[in-house]
Amino acid sequence: MSEISNASIFYMIKPGLKKALFVCLLGLVAFTLPIRKHTTIWMIGDSTMCQYDSSRFPLTGWGMPFAEYFDSSVTIKNEARGGRSTRTFIGENRWQKVADNLSAGDYVFIQFGHNDEAKNYPDRYTPPEDYRKNLMKFITQSREKKALPVLITPVSRRKFDSSGNAIETHEVYSKIVREVAAQMNVPLIDLDAMSLKLLQRFGEKNSTLLFMQLLPGKNPDYPLGIHDNTHFNAYGARHIAELILQGINDLHLELSDRIFKKS
Repeated sequence: MSEISNASIFYMIKPGLKKALFVCLLGLVAFTLPIRKHTTIWMIGDSTMCQYDSSRFPLTGWGMPFAEYFDSSVTIKNEARGGRSTRTFIGENRWQKVADNLSAGDYVFIQFGHNDEAKNYPDRYTPPEDYRKNLMKFITQSREKKALPVLITPVSRRKFDSSGNAIETHEVYSKIVREVAAQMNVPLIDLDAMSLKLLQRFGEKNSTLLFMQLLPGKNPDYPLGIHDNTHFNAYGARHIAELILQGINDLHLELSDRIFKKS
């Protein structure tokens, strides 16, 4: 007697029962698949992170390419704004609007410092101890909503010494971020140190390729050219975004499982 294959048996089953078996199989598959809760990454910070209108291209905040690396279970809310310090971000009620909309399991990525340390801009300058208190406020109020704060040291500016060594440009304020992270047991992405190594790897000359460095007449949106060692072009912003992804992976955050293009 010839053997009857599993497929043959399936076709011998009555249509109604066949449909019921198929539904059961689908249910079993759905039951075994992990259910991934949707989460939001809230980004608060300054011009190095924020969104820019296409009219300002190639100017690009690192938060723009960063948003492209996650699967559909993650929503990015980039609330960073140019020229903001921790003080002005709070004073303009921008933080409260974020805090009011946080949900349990959300992430809050916090990167300030460029404007906080700018003594030559009194409208945004934040003394070190106030900067520390403001970071702690972001952390405490995020946790009250059961959101997960992540501290990020300010990304390095492009600066080299006469020997071609990349120079630390946020010594005081990055140190405070590291201290607050340790004190409050907050995940830390040391973007200052990571970006400093990136600049060193590129070198003094080639690192200009990462920043808004345009000669006069080369871009119609910047007819006079631009020489900016703080803000990134699209190429540089992507490199910085990939450093943040590396930081997420190094910290073993649950978010690392939602990155579909790992650097």
